[in-house]
Order: sequence, then structure tokens, then C-alpha cells
Amino acid sequence: MSHPASAPDEIESLYKSAMTQFQRAADAMGLDPAVRTILAQPKNEVVVNFPVRMEDGRYELFRGYRIQHNNILGPYKGGIRYAPQVDQDEVKALAAWMTFKTALAGLPFGGAKGGITCNPSKLSDEEQMRLTRRFTHALGSNIGPEHDIPAPDVGTNARHMVWMMDTYANSVPVGERNRARAVVTGKSLACGGSEGREKATGQGLCYLVEAWAERKGIALSKLRLAVQGFGNVGYHAALIASEMGARVVAVHDHTGAVMNSAGLDIPSLRRHVDQSRKLVGFSGGETISPESFWDVDAEILVPAAIENQLTSDRARRVRARVVFEGANGPTTPQADRILQDRGIEVIPDILANSGGVIVSFFEWLQNKNCESWDLETVDRKLRRQVLKAFESTIDAASTHKTDLRTGAYVVGLRRLERAYKERGIFP
Repeated sequence: MSHPASAPDEIESLYKSAMTQFQRAADAMGLDPAVRTILAQPKNEVVVNFPVRMEDGRYELFRGYRIQHNNILGPYKGGIRYAPQVDQDEVKALAAWMTFKTALAGLPFGGAKGGITCNPSKLSDEEQMRLTRRFTHALGSNIGPEHDIPAPDVGTNARHMVWMMDTYANSVPVGERNRARAVVTGKSLACGGSEGREKATGQGLCYLVEAWAERKGIALSKLRLAVQGFGNVGYHAALIASEMGARVVAVHDHTGAVMNSAGLDIPSLRRHVDQSRKLVGFSGGETISPESFWDVDAEILVPAAIENQLTSDRARRVRARVVFEGANGPTTPQADRILQDRGIEVIPDILANSGGVIVSFFEWLQNKNCESWDLETVDRKLRRQVLKAFESTIDAASTHKTDLRTGAYVVGLRRLERAYKERGIFP
């Protein structure tokens, strides 16, 4: 069945959506008014404009952002995204979500986010390198291993993080350059990265899928997943879920959608995408219209692309029992209410995709201690950390008689509130 493109929900501001979620949890738990006031806005908003020399010799001016939301629990932490839609409002929302995510996960980090308004697909490798180095130089002392620690996000990867690290390292005294490796996470293994970091977000999500299925008494072999997004998060979530015995019956990204009720061969689909740069045309599945993806019959829906993809119209058509938010903010506020009314559970983004920042913390620790952990150690520690957050979320939702999203916020906010109450607010 084909559907017309869904009209976008009325979204005044992504940051307003993030704050609505925060305020709902603050109301549910009776958050201290002073803490509520502090968390309502980021501590610092850094905006930089910088020139980059393009391949043809001309110079182009780019705008970059680094929003530092809160650091009461530890250094600011959050990704760097390169995308055309990047603006201050979006980055503010993403930074706030990072504060609540790291607090929920029990990490000694705060929340930040950054980005550059650009289209990386239209930039050569050389231009991307110069863009990254100029941005890092422009940020200057606004980042640092004990102050603010970037990581990859949409449009960036390990290569960009290595460029950031190298640029930063060359700006500090010689004796501090090895320590400077910890200024970013998500680096390549050769340059101080961690085993398991690339798959970490998808891996953490799949540990939660496993735990959810166990609670419901459903065998993994009986689970069908529909995954939106086939980048780092979507691909690894689909691959790991299929390796666990579940069937990934549909995949959707910006190039189209494919489905196979018997289960898609994810490694083959990845090879097809690498070669053709698109999902459609895959011989191991049927090409469907992008809107039909939201009608696919599956127990689990994983929106793992960008924000505001699960709109109210799509939420009315979802046939899944549970939504695991692999992306940040993929569900609009209107859609969230519809899913609740329909009895469809939502494992919220600050829990479902927290595997990435958890393993980023492990990478940071390894860099600081001059250690290198094996994959088994990383995965074991990730599983323990993410499942602890899951149990805490369920307990909080039960105690406050609310949904899992609000429960997850309550857990994080309690930790932030305790820190402020014990430390006080200077002066």
C-alpha cells in the first residue's frame, strides 16, 4: 500500500520539545525549583564562523556550534554533527538530551553537542579535513580532555575525530600531547580508539531488545524488527539483532525502503548499499514506498535516522508493540501521545541509544589510563551499564505511575538534583 508523504507535525522548536519532556518528568518527581531553573537553559552557547579553502581555491565561510548544557556531574560530553539542517536550536536540544542521557547511564559526564551547517556529501575528503581542523582551531579552549569531549554524530566518523584530536594536540604543550588523545572519543583504533565503539549504540540497543523480550517472555527468534536508518546506528542494530536470532523484515533510509517478511540478509544489504549507494534494487528484498515502511508488521520499530521522523500520522499506523528510539528525538510530541494512547511502549532515546556514550566513557578511561581493553571486556561492561539503567527506568516509571520516557528522565534528574543539593550553588 502506498501513502502520500506525511505532513510534518507542528514543531515550534526541537529544544522546546526536549524541554517539554524534561518539564513533564520534573513535575512527576517534584524536582527542586532551583535545579529546574538551571537545567532549563544551557550553560554556554559557542557559535563560531570560520573560513575554509575549497578545492577550487576559493574560500567559503562556515558556521559551527558547540552548546554546553550542563557539567555538574563531569566534563561536557556529546557528538559533532555535519548536516545541512544543523542550527542552534537543534544543537541545544541535542546537548540537553546528552545531559539527561549521561546522568541516566550513571556516567561522570555532563551534556554537550556540536555541529557545522554543511552538506558533507558535497565536500571532498580534503575539504572535510580542512573544515574539521578549522572548526577545532576556532573552538580553541572550549574543548579539552577534562572540560568538553566531542564524539562522532550524524555526518561524522572516526576519521573526523582523529583530525580533531590531532589539531587539538598540536595546540597544547609537547608534554601534554599524549594526554590530549582523550579530547575526543570515537577515534580509530590506531589513534587511541576503543574496541566496540563503532557498534556501541546498536549493541546497547540490542542488549535492551534482549532484556525487553525476556521480560515479555518472547523468544528472540519470534521477534521481527523494522529499522529506519541504515547508517552507523541502524546498520549495527539490524546486524546484531539478526545475529541474535531476530528477523529484520524492513529497512528504510533517505534513499528508499526494502522489506522481506522472511528476514533481510543484513551483510548482503550492506554490500549492496556500499556498491549502489541506495537501498532500492536489493535482490534479497522487495522495494516498497518509504511511507509504506511505517505500516510494516513487526514487533519492534527502531527509528534510527534523525529527529522528528515518527510523526502523528505515522504513529497511528505503527503496528509494533514497542518502539526503540535509536536516533535522538525521532518521535514528535504529538506522536508520543498517540503511541501512549495506543498502548505502544517507547524505550526512549536517552536510554535506547546510550550505548554510544557509555563506550565513549570507556574509551576516555582507556586513554587516561594508557590502557587498551579487549572487545569482550567492553561488551560486558556495556551490557551491565545499560541494563542497570533499564531496570532503574522501569522502577521509576512504576513508582511514579508514568511512561518509560518520563521514568528515564526521573532517574537522570534525581542524580543531577542530588549533586546540586550536596554541592550547593556557588556563591
